Amino acid sequence: MCLNNVFSILCFVLAVSFGFVSAQRCGDSLFFTPNSTYDTNRRLVLSTLASNVSSQNNRSYNVSVGEGTERIFAIGLCIPRTDPKICSDCIQAASEGLLKNCPNQTDSFDWRRDKTLCFVRYSNNSFFNKIDLEPTVTIFSTKRFLGNAQIEDYNRTWDALMNFMITRIGQSRYLSDISPEIGSYRIYTLMQCIPGISSEDCETCIQVSVRNYQRCCSAFVGGVVAKPVCFFRWDRYPYFGVFGNTQSLPPQESQPTLLPPHQGGKNHSTGVIVGIGVSAVIIIVLLGLGLVTWKRRQSYKTLKPQTDNDMISPQSLQFDFSIIETATDKFSMNNKLGQGGFGEVYKGMLPNETEIAVKRLSRNSGQGTQEFKNEVVIVAKLQHKNLVRLLGFCVERDEQMLVYEFVQNKSLDYFLFDQTKKSQLDWKRRYNIIGGITRGLLYLHQDSRLTIIHRDIKASNILLDADMNPKIADFGMARNFRVDQTEDNTRRVVGTFGYMPPEYVTHGQFSTKSDIYSFGVLVLEIVCGKKNSSFYRMDDSGGNLVTHVWRVWNNESPLDLIDPAIKESYDNDEVIRCIHIGILCVQETPADRPAMSTIFQMLTNSSITLPVPRPPGFFFRNRTNLDPLNYGSNLGQSSSMLFPFTDSESITRVSPR
Repeated sequence: MCLNNVFSILCFVLAVSFGFVSAQRCGDSLFFTPNSTYDTNRRLVLSTLASNVSSQNNRSYNVSVGEGTERIFAIGLCIPRTDPKICSDCIQAASEGLLKNCPNQTDSFDWRRDKTLCFVRYSNNSFFNKIDLEPTVTIFSTKRFLGNAQIEDYNRTWDALMNFMITRIGQSRYLSDISPEIGSYRIYTLMQCIPGISSEDCETCIQVSVRNYQRCCSAFVGGVVAKPVCFFRWDRYPYFGVFGNTQSLPPQESQPTLLPPHQGGKNHSTGVIVGIGVSAVIIIVLLGLGLVTWKRRQSYKTLKPQTDNDMISPQSLQFDFSIIETATDKFSMNNKLGQGGFGEVYKGMLPNETEIAVKRLSRNSGQGTQEFKNEVVIVAKLQHKNLVRLLGFCVERDEQMLVYEFVQNKSLDYFLFDQTKKSQLDWKRRYNIIGGITRGLLYLHQDSRLTIIHRDIKASNILLDADMNPKIADFGMARNFRVDQTEDNTRRVVGTFGYMPPEYVTHGQFSTKSDIYSFGVLVLEIVCGKKNSSFYRMDDSGGNLVTHVWRVWNNESPLDLIDPAIKESYDNDEVIRCIHIGILCVQETPADRPAMSTIFQMLTNSSITLPVPRPPGFFFRNRTNLDPLNYGSNLGQSSSMLFPFTDSESITRVSPR
């Protein structure tokens, strides 16, 4: 187990010398008494797991034994269609390893290689339908990439293959795939989830695993990331026997030759011969690599510069103006969907009958054409089911336009704040919307290869598809557009009042924790069914939604906050938990606010105890002059003049991981 830095080094050295053997993790927080009823149940389950798993057609089996605190839950699985005997041997080895190495831990797991890949986990709590992203075991090779040319080729192909597989893993729970050839090598990738979790959770777990690898080990060739509910591995040669017949041979350094022990005389001569042979092979391989590298560098001299990702280039995303004009019926008012801070939005229909939304950007964006194209390429790479997908752009006739997928059900505020339409959002749908927004922000903040800070999370920037699933809009493109972003088109502001955290309003400071604050306000709006700004009053009492929620929470009557439209459908525990999370997100000090990864765990794991919240930002104590909506409102003063913005403080911050 890679439990610390020293042991991590041992892990990847073993991976090079003998190949990945086991990604085992014993629990470190809960323990049982040896020879107790729980221990007896554990031994019973693990002793029969191998035969039960191997007898199943899908090579997967879960079971629970016992009652109350002595109850144990366990699962075993192999790669689908694994030979029953090979599967049984692997499960047996994993079970025995857990019994030996985890003597009294109540929750432990092992992803194990024994001619195939298998998995065994047991716990005193049911985990069959829960997503557990921690703990993580990471194992990687000590072999590094050779030469910048090889790194560029690998990065392009690696990213494309991983993204392609991530979009498919949720439905199948198991995938293995091979990349096109890169020089003399290919990329062999395997992803697997336990069958109990949802397709969305499977996709999330694999996505997080891939990003974990990128952040720690992207310079190394090959690696394993193992979590309690999913497994990810890639290498330059086939493994586990799951890639079929291939012409790509393993690199020599990945298949070490083990010499027999020296026994004198004859064996000594044999050892010398083998040693000479291995040396000759290594020399040949090095010469071959040198020749390939030289040829590649020579060929690069004749090629025009490549984009950051050959899979997505400005040319592949560009639409002709005539196509956009025809699709929108010459930007007909009948096709106008609305107008926001960035410009007007029109519905359109492409010749292939694909519905699109065209954002015709304001002419005062002040952004150059090449800068605009580069920005589009960055955003087009951000693909997640809870983000509105950018399909392309158009730059012609002094126009800059963005082409998005069309999302059928308008924005969240269209339903949430309308007294007649809000009834269409029962609690189940609202809870699903909160979860979807969480997943989308988690991707932007952590799981994408870039750190994206949205800066304007609010109900009108959450679009709803045909099934009322949320998609975050207006992310990524804002950092280079210095335009008016208003909610009611009356105040010049950057961002939207009521959703902006105090450190941004007072000092212009922004981080991912700023998005957390906005997310918290939005969660409270979804639960209460009331707009944050609807609480602003011009009398001496002052206030806003955050203040109102905090006061009701401290009076220990959180259910009084619930939107009457969902009184018949809400789940008591879920609603209170969401209110609690919302309050944690709007705490005044950014460091006190939880990260999106923590929020995701809070929402998906009800056993996690939530911390006691501190007072929120903009908690008004009967002082109207503290209301940020009143800042600079006298004599028509522009509110944005009070914000100490610099050129570096843009709407969206993108930084490489």
